[in-house]
Amino acid sequence: MQTNLAPEFKNLAEGLEAEAILRKCVHCGFCTATCPTYQLLGDELDGPRGRIYLIKQVLEGEAPTRKTQLHLDRCLTCRNCETTCPSGVQYGHLIDIGRKLVDERVERPAVEKTVRWALKEGLPSPLFGPAMAVGQAVRGLLPASLKNKVPAKQSAGLMPTRSHARKVLMLEGCVQPAMSPNINSATARVLDAAGLQVVVAKKAGCCGAVKFHLNDHDGAKGEMRRNIDAWWPHVEADVESIVMNASGCGSMVKDYGHALAGDAQYAAKAKRISELTRDLSELLPDLVEKLAGKVVAKPGQIAFHPPCTLQHGQQLRGGVEQHLGALGFNVKTASCEAHLCCGSAGTYSVLQPKIAYELRDRKLGNLSEMKPEVIVSANIGCITHLQSGTATPVRHWVEVLDEGLPRGC
Repeated sequence: MQTNLAPEFKNLAEGLEAEAILRKCVHCGFCTATCPTYQLLGDELDGPRGRIYLIKQVLEGEAPTRKTQLHLDRCLTCRNCETTCPSGVQYGHLIDIGRKLVDERVERPAVEKTVRWALKEGLPSPLFGPAMAVGQAVRGLLPASLKNKVPAKQSAGLMPTRSHARKVLMLEGCVQPAMSPNINSATARVLDAAGLQVVVAKKAGCCGAVKFHLNDHDGAKGEMRRNIDAWWPHVEADVESIVMNASGCGSMVKDYGHALAGDAQYAAKAKRISELTRDLSELLPDLVEKLAGKVVAKPGQIAFHPPCTLQHGQQLRGGVEQHLGALGFNVKTASCEAHLCCGSAGTYSVLQPKIAYELRDRKLGNLSEMKPEVIVSANIGCITHLQSGTATPVRHWVEVLDEGLPRGC
């Protein structure tokens, strides 16, 4: 697809990157078949191909409107289209550029700006934990719209204290410790049982995804640099990888090298951080080898929902069910639409609740056909969003694996 960049974009790095991405697009439309919003709304402008044309028009100098902004906002950034695309179009990078350029040119209503500011500043804030604790204390009194975002209080369990020669860094995340603290401690216990010591750099915080996808790229890059500074002494020492048990964070951190490629001070370090980053599921082959014979798998069907950030953002598919199956767990993905987004998508379920809940119910309908005793996923957002629509427990797969280990293992 040829693009004639408007003068203001010809010397802008984002404009040149977008132009390079657009050149790969052959306008075939395969992406529309796997786009969740196109399937729900049936509007070409609410599919990847239509949004690509909207971004192309902006880059060529056409003034964007609120309608342009709305169609770009409705994108989940699930990147299902990237998995489908035969030309290798990096749509995720393109939509991030397009949204930022449109937001710089189209004023949002005051209420909308306030909500988006509260999300990008509030979720990564140290005040999020105390606020979540208050919400959990009065959860039974909250209206459904808020209750859906406040999971029941959970015990974290004990963190292991043993030392091992093999060490990995773990990002605790910005909302996960307050919403579902057992995920991090279960991760540490499982890795400890396999002879891996979890190290946490306390000065590391939000991965930057919240701000980045809400078009505050400068704020997000500041968080990336802070994390790199916090991790770098450990990288220079003896950690063998940086483990992410939230696939959304993993997808973002694996993109640090791209996001900071133009930063002379951090480019090389960011590239190295991205190279070292592993989703927890990527450690499963090693875990299976080390934990074989130690795990007592509970009987019963487990339904696995692979988050978009895992199967499309990181292109990791099939590992969880395969390797947990090798340890005796009965794990399956839905036979229908396993590739589709559940509607969580970071802050999307707050900003676009109607579409988000339609996708949630569609996803739960497909998962429920397996009559599972538990649904597992790999991202705190998906877990919380799905749990809001079902009485079936929704957990991180590592928690199920952790429960299969004898205490003291």
